[in-house]
Amino acid sequence: MCCLFGVIDYGHSLTQKQRNHILAVLSASCEARGKDATGIAYHSHGKLCIYKRPLPAHQMRFQVPADAWIVMGHTRLTPQGSEQRNYNNHPFRGAVSDGLFALAHNGVIRNDKTLRRKLGLPEPKIETDSYIGVQLLERAHTLSFDSLRRMAEQLEGSFTFTVLSGADDLYIVKGDNPMCLYHFPARGLYLYASTEEILRRAICRLRFQLGEAAKIPTQCGEILQITAAGQITTGQFDDSKLFTAWLDPRWRRFYAPWERRTIVPAKTAPSYLDELKSVAPAFGYAPEEIDMLAAEGFSPEELEEFLYCGEL
Repeated sequence: MCCLFGVIDYGHSLTQKQRNHILAVLSASCEARGKDATGIAYHSHGKLCIYKRPLPAHQMRFQVPADAWIVMGHTRLTPQGSEQRNYNNHPFRGAVSDGLFALAHNGVIRNDKTLRRKLGLPEPKIETDSYIGVQLLERAHTLSFDSLRRMAEQLEGSFTFTVLSGADDLYIVKGDNPMCLYHFPARGLYLYASTEEILRRAICRLRFQLGEAAKIPTQCGEILQITAAGQITTGQFDDSKLFTAWLDPRWRRFYAPWERRTIVPAKTAPSYLDELKSVAPAFGYAPEEIDMLAAEGFSPEELEEFLYCGEL
């Protein structure tokens, strides 16, 4: 239940002050999904920079340099690994043969320890399940559609990842956790956040107009690459492992992987509802109340908006 956010100013239309203002407003809006820690990653003078602290976004006072045209961010609700140990916070740094990269994750990975044992990966100091994504990419020695696909297909649980490459390309690995991407063609600008509600609220709070926005669809099982020049290329991965962990074994043999996506959508899987129930007490609601609303027909998306925005 964290939040991914970011700015891709491929048209170089924003001033440094405007870019920092967008980051401040957008990250603060993302606090609806996590206040324990906040972090960003960007390139400046050819170097990957990661700035993160165990603070809510509104206390961060972002000041990215003038040449940081693409910024990838994350606000954290801590599920495991204390945010006071800053190395547990997102984004994480990784290294492959073609340079350094940064990775951020929203979701819960269930088989990180199993994968480390199976693949002989070292036990890291970082205590979060998310870091297995970095380790799998480093094991592949490259950052590409193929390595991202292999990473995604080995993971069980729920996820959406963002990855910033050494070439300043942003990858979105869209699993069953939400993602909303807006394009402002007149500006040469993309903005994204984990939910459309958060993104729209942030845009309304800006001190200047961005122009007409077009929503870029993102589908579960899709990998999007947005280059530093603003071009989008897409790839696919098999997302069946996102759901098989939640299906009763008695039912698995009746469905092919592609049928699972239709019959058991990601956000109706028990894991997603369990995540909502686990954070409900922080908002003053009992897990039983979430069950009751779900039984009345409210979707997980509607229940999430209810928790974070107070509306049904």
